[in-house]
Amino acid sequence: MPIAEDPEPRPSEGREPGGSDPSEAGGKDPFAGLVLDEDFIKSATVKEQSGRTRMLAARWKRTPPVDPGGRRSVNDGPATAKRRFGRKPKLQMVDPWGNPRPAKRRGKLEWRAPLYVVLTIAVLLAALNIDGLRNWYSDHVRGNGSSAAHTPVPTVAPETAKPTTAPPTVPDDQPTVAHPWRGSPAEGWPTGTEAMALPEAKATGVFDADEVAAQLQQVKDYLTATNLDPKVIAGGRPDAALAMLDREDRADAVAALDHPKKGANATSWFSRFDPREALPVGDTIKVQGRISYEGDGDGGVLIHTDFTYVYPLRPGPEAEKLARERRPSPGASQQQPDPQDGTAKPAGLIVRASDASDDTWTARTIVRRTDDFRFYDPDHYKVEPKKLVFANGRSHVGNSSCDVYDGFMHPQFHQFARPHPEQTGPTTDPYDRSKDLPAEPGGCGTASRS
Repeated sequence: MPIAEDPEPRPSEGREPGGSDPSEAGGKDPFAGLVLDEDFIKSATVKEQSGRTRMLAARWKRTPPVDPGGRRSVNDGPATAKRRFGRKPKLQMVDPWGNPRPAKRRGKLEWRAPLYVVLTIAVLLAALNIDGLRNWYSDHVRGNGSSAAHTPVPTVAPETAKPTTAPPTVPDDQPTVAHPWRGSPAEGWPTGTEAMALPEAKATGVFDADEVAAQLQQVKDYLTATNLDPKVIAGGRPDAALAMLDREDRADAVAALDHPKKGANATSWFSRFDPREALPVGDTIKVQGRISYEGDGDGGVLIHTDFTYVYPLRPGPEAEKLARERRPSPGASQQQPDPQDGTAKPAGLIVRASDASDDTWTARTIVRRTDDFRFYDPDHYKVEPKKLVFANGRSHVGNSSCDVYDGFMHPQFHQFARPHPEQTGPTTDPYDRSKDLPAEPGGCGTASRS
């Protein structure tokens, strides 16, 4: 049964041993004024140790912990770790007996093994396709790094006068189907007929300004039909261009087409390629040059033309075979049959450049022609109306096999390159328009760049 405490302290009942009062409090409670508050607890000078501390102290008193092999124990104090390469030191975690604790993964994936697998596969694929890797390097790295690093050639306007120097040198990078103008100063030239700017027509000789303008346009149309017509370039017969010529000139051009030989080859008149060997890359042809005119001193008009045409080409289906078999003999006619009996192949039989791999190596052929056309005074000369008469003509072809007279130009592709002992002439820059073409060819020479 609970008993309520007395409101007053109980007097000493003399129950202490010997009947004395050891507290000497005179019968009063010595803890009567003691208050167990927060200040009392904080002011305590002795604190009770935790149970784990007492347990470890008792255990270590019997069997002190040791350090096998230099591992740290909890009694060694904080470690001073050395920095390596500027990285933050990592302290090795140990348990209370000095044994290292295993590092926690914290859910991190092991990334090195998948990386090694990917690198191994990449090396194997590269080993199986060395040529493709070389082409990729040529397009993305050697061509100055990537395609984005390629520096375009500055745009050049059509000529208005004879240049005084050759075009500047550009990096000699390997052109491809994707980048057919890489490594060529013609990259910045006008395209096609954009370069054929006609001068202002004025009355000359017996012809008024309108007649002179019509003559200039007629010459431009002829140059377009002979050097820019896609069908003619692909090996077709240049019927439109033949129809523009005077009777005698037309007969000479037809003979050069039907029976090509040294001194009478169709390439002196027209830009044509054998589709078995070379196919145009796209529809773009770079052109640079000028047209001028003057009186012929006999009442007529003399029109001067000087143009360089640059053709980007990729190998045809038999390019490698023809390059290996062709062994030209100087002075001999290497006549080959005209494809499709003198007509261009149907479009369905020609593999367009878009169907070829972008990294296929290509080449360029550079053709320069200086042609003069004369329009006689019809009152003093018997001429065919609105027909062109050649007064003079010269041409030079860069990157075409020498001593092969079959009516076609034959570019050399780097992937099918062979020695050319027949090239004994001088080395010339086919892009240099500051020099006049020689009256007579100086032998089978070499183009310094293409």
